[in-house]
Amino acid sequence: MSDDNKNLSDDLDDMIGDAKDGAKRAGEKISSSAKEFSDDAKEFANDAKTSAKEFADDAKDVLSDGKNVAIIAHITLIGWIIAIVMNSSNKTEYGSFYVRQVLGIMLLGFVCGLIPVVNLIAWILPVAMWIMSLIGSLSGEKKPVFLLGNQFQDWFKGI
Repeated sequence: MSDDNKNLSDDLDDMIGDAKDGAKRAGEKISSSAKEFSDDAKEFANDAKTSAKEFADDAKDVLSDGKNVAIIAHITLIGWIIAIVMNSSNKTEYGSFYVRQVLGIMLLGFVCGLIPVVNLIAWILPVAMWIMSLIGSLSGEKKPVFLLGNQFQDWFKGI
C-alpha cells in the first residue's frame, strides 16, 4: 500500500502543480485582457470627449445662426417660443426680425379668426403672409411681409 500511497501522493502533487500552473496562466491572461480593456476604455473615453466637444461646437453654431431661429419661428406657436428662447441666448438681428414678423402674423390670424362672417376669407391674408415670410427666412433675406410687415417691426421692437 505504501507504493499506492506514494503514487497517489505523486499524482496529487502533479495535479496541484498543474492547477497552480493553470491558475498562473489564467491570471496572466486576465491581467493582459484587463490591460487591453483599460486601454480600450481610455481610448473610448477620449473619443467620447472629442465627439462631445464637436457636438457642443456644432450646437453653438446652430444657436448663433439667426437663420435657424427665423425658420424655427415659423413652425407653430411652440416653434415661435423655442425661437424666442434661442434668440434670447444669442440675439441676432436676423432672428429677431423674423420672430417679430411671425408674432404679427399670428396675432393678425387670431384677430381675423374672430370675425364671424368673413372668417374663412380673412384667414387667406395671414396664411399668405406666413408663406411669404417663410420663403424670406429660407432665402436669408430680411423681407417684411406685405401691408403690415414694417408695422410689425415697429410694434414689437422690444422682442
